[in-house]
Amino acid sequence: MGTDYTVVLEGAWIVEDVDEMEDAVSVAVSEAGKRLNPEKDYVEVEVGLMGCPACGEAFDSACMFAGTALVGLVFEINVYNVEGEEHASRIAKQEVGEAMPDVPLEVVDVFEKEDTE
Repeated sequence: MGTDYTVVLEGAWIVEDVDEMEDAVSVAVSEAGKRLNPEKDYVEVEVGLMGCPACGEAFDSACMFAGTALVGLVFEINVYNVEGEEHASRIAKQEVGEAMPDVPLEVVDVFEKEDTE
């Protein structure tokens, strides 16, 4: 019997023709959610966070230049009955990548799910 894992992926999402960072973040999360639903609605999507190197405060991982924003999104997916962390990572990247083949994805965390029985 395999093990259950939660895999966290980071993706880079481009949003064009926006005036404000808040709008870019909202559009990125909304567009990613639309691509994942309804077939992959088990994938959680949210904006990533970065820490300020000077003050240590966390803020949305997004930057904008000339009306185009690059938004860092985080995708969290549970993978069940797999052989290990590497296997879970491959499955997670495949599942999310099928819905968004043009979005670069990187595994940022893999952890074993706790037994809830």
